[in-house]
Amino acid sequence: MRILVISNEKGFVELTETYQNVNWIKATSLKQTEDIDSVDVIINLNEDAFFDDYHSFKMPVLINSVSNTLKIGEHGAHVIRLNGWSGFLKRTTWELSGEKNDTIKQLSDQLGVQFSFLPDEPGFLSARVLAMIINEAYFAKEENVSSENEIDIALKLGTNYPKGPFEWANEIGLKNVFDLLKTLSLTDVRYTVCKLLEKEANKL
Repeated sequence: MRILVISNEKGFVELTETYQNVNWIKATSLKQTEDIDSVDVIINLNEDAFFDDYHSFKMPVLINSVSNTLKIGEHGAHVIRLNGWSGFLKRTTWELSGEKNDTIKQLSDQLGVQFSFLPDEPGFLSARVLAMIINEAYFAKEENVSSENEIDIALKLGTNYPKGPFEWANEIGLKNVFDLLKTLSLTDVRYTVCKLLEKEANKL
């Protein structure tokens, strides 16, 4: 199976080092690849993947779109949302939203990954939970409860999390966390963004 990955170097390395039994092809944009019609699947991990035009493609296209949903776009049925936040594609289950097809089933089998198809809602499931944890950590920092390092250590020791909330925020990108929280807060006040988080995200 030939998979075209639209990504920066970090995202491409994360995929290719984790899953070595497929033919990966790297590009930084859709326009960069000449033999795009010969690939079976396109995975666009760029942060602006949602805004690209995929109407000319017939193969399945997985786009990194955690905040924006398919129902607010004009993509065809071959476009599937993917939780492509940094670190999430190393997991044994990928979160997707869209229409299943035989090629997607083959991709799941080839990678040895379970594809969990979720409703077309912002944040899927794990990103929504993690964004709230990070937001609460920023509230604690804002109130001078403790330092970032101490909060990370407390969460890892107390809950057995593999990473602390600030470590996660750095890996994912604080701007990505902010964008998701902002979107979720439009319909649920529980996701109201901490002012400190917003301030730091807007500096980036």
